[in-house]
Amino acid sequence: MNSESKEQITPQRINQLAWGYAAPLILETAIRNNVFDLLSTGAKSADEVAKACGVPARGMRMILNALVAFNLAAKDHQGKFSNTPESDAFLVSSKPSFQGALFKQLSGAFIPKWLKLHEVVKTGKPAIEVNDQSQGTKFFEQLVVDIFPMSYAPAKALADHLKVAGSTKPVKVLDIASGSGVWGIALAEKSKNVQVTAVDWAGVIPVTKRVTQKHGVGNQFNYIEGDINDVNLGSGYDFATLGHILHSEGEARSKKLLKRVFDALAPGGVIAIQEFLANDDRSGPPIAMIFALNMLINTDEGDTFTFPEISKWLEAVGFTNTRQLDAPGPSPLILATKPK
Repeated sequence: MNSESKEQITPQRINQLAWGYAAPLILETAIRNNVFDLLSTGAKSADEVAKACGVPARGMRMILNALVAFNLAAKDHQGKFSNTPESDAFLVSSKPSFQGALFKQLSGAFIPKWLKLHEVVKTGKPAIEVNDQSQGTKFFEQLVVDIFPMSYAPAKALADHLKVAGSTKPVKVLDIASGSGVWGIALAEKSKNVQVTAVDWAGVIPVTKRVTQKHGVGNQFNYIEGDINDVNLGSGYDFATLGHILHSEGEARSKKLLKRVFDALAPGGVIAIQEFLANDDRSGPPIAMIFALNMLINTDEGDTFTFPEISKWLEAVGFTNTRQLDAPGPSPLILATKPK
């Protein structure tokens, strides 16, 4: 192979990574200024958007042009901007599929802690332990609401898979670290026979109550306040959901938690787990590798895990038929069954 046929190596990708922080901050600025909401009503010039937002036109023009470069806005030959199908579907705040709320926390809650990454790697100590009740309650009070759309679609897919809509008898659901209650809500919306027990910190349960009432299923929920590793979970549940909790608990506590859930389920009961799953050799996907570092920054033992790792934990406490369910989330759901 001669030198001319070899693929040219350039520093462009590395140079782009150097500015990786810019894109989410641009999105945060656009969302905070309701740019996508404004564009959802029709194409507008940069001056029109700036006037509606009450900001100088210079910066807004630059924000809009950057959004075009990210394929999150389109610009016509008259220089007017509009949403793309993607931004119109997921970044307009009035739509139930809105994914933009999380971006509002970037500059205030997330990035300041990530700026300490070099120190965290050096010391092994998190910037703040958000999985500690005394430090994490305030953080999760808003976060669980912001990430509701991320889990709502996979939760509805789970409800369909479990066929709760066709149940003619009571269905008992245990929602561990319920947060907004999204997993229990999706199940409860399918049938009045579904009764959910939501377990979370005392400071978060009021948020759970508010969101369940908003979705019209509050009367199908019971609430247990306290640490998921200590409180009495009850027993005889048909299903248990653990939505994005193992990564913050870490391996040792996750194993103990799975044993507690196994004991709380009725024979034949099913556990459903949502996580940012890593590849078997931890070569990706990027979101799982990034989220592992997010756990390093925010927890004492947290990490992301592989499907074989979690399967082994489930089987060790007695679960069988560990399997994956494709769902519209960051990773497939993990399901397992307690033997009858």
